[in-house]
Amino acid sequence: MKVAMLAAALGMSVSWASQASTVIPTSYEAGHFIATPTTASGKLLRLNVDTGGGSAYLWLKASAAKPLSLKPARCFGTDGYVEPPAFTPGKGLPPLGGHQCNNVMISPDAHGDEMTDGVVSAWYLAKGIWTFDYPARRLTLEDTTWKPGTDDHAVPLGFPINAAGEFGTPYPRIAVTIEGEQIDLLLDTGATAHPTTAGRAVMTTAVAPDGFAAGSYITTSIMNRWHASHPDWPLIEAADDLFGAKNATRAIRVPSVVVGEWRIGPVWFIERADGAFDDKTGLSRFMDEEIHGALGGNALSAFRMTVDYPHRKAWLTCIEGCKPVR
Repeated sequence: MKVAMLAAALGMSVSWASQASTVIPTSYEAGHFIATPTTASGKLLRLNVDTGGGSAYLWLKASAAKPLSLKPARCFGTDGYVEPPAFTPGKGLPPLGGHQCNNVMISPDAHGDEMTDGVVSAWYLAKGIWTFDYPARRLTLEDTTWKPGTDDHAVPLGFPINAAGEFGTPYPRIAVTIEGEQIDLLLDTGATAHPTTAGRAVMTTAVAPDGFAAGSYITTSIMNRWHASHPDWPLIEAADDLFGAKNATRAIRVPSVVVGEWRIGPVWFIERADGAFDDKTGLSRFMDEEIHGALGGNALSAFRMTVDYPHRKAWLTCIEGCKPVR
């Protein structure tokens, strides 16, 4: 389906440039922005807005897609996709992003997906300018004429760029500094945690009623190095069980993290296997440089953050709980 036809079906304008700034219908839940568009049939969807994931512009888990009776579609010569739903005018999503295939991927239900019906992916977001205002709990698609304010500090974002000058993938790499060391991470608004009883007892992360929370991740090797060098940094065994009780992982509290011109902290990082992020089997395969974890909503909660995809920058304004580096 062509973008113009799809936009008309959704009751939306065709061009990003023709749009004024638009506040997206969302529910803010413990550090996550959950988009809540309503389909033409009256079904309200809950979609995790995720700068760090997705291989189609949207994906739905199978149980959420089934009642919508969406027509089967193909992308990249494969099945497993459906045509997008039509949305109620004024209650849908803004125009589509720049993915090669604007259909919806269907994913089998899996443990850890109970929080939402699916994901608004990085591919959907990739041609816009999006403000994640954590303190105000508001998500906005900015007009293309948007300019940063005097309090906004620019942080460069890394993306793999193809021969046409476009994103090879739209997953943003952000550099932070911890104890004088630069560490490259995925900028991941969708990063999810599920703190255990032991984790909740110590970590200050806000937890939604369903037990899910926003999180930040770090590889096992770096966590071990931090723990060896800083035994005073609290480290909690079996702090998070997002992948089930038998696969519970540790968490470590880092006292201070520098992001651009701002210092935040403390920040809890949840352990992830090195292979989840390495350049052979992990997410680094899709990045411009190797990453070693992810920076999520628990770390970003102090900021009004504008992710400016066209200019490959994040603009951060400290609203509360952080200090300028100089």
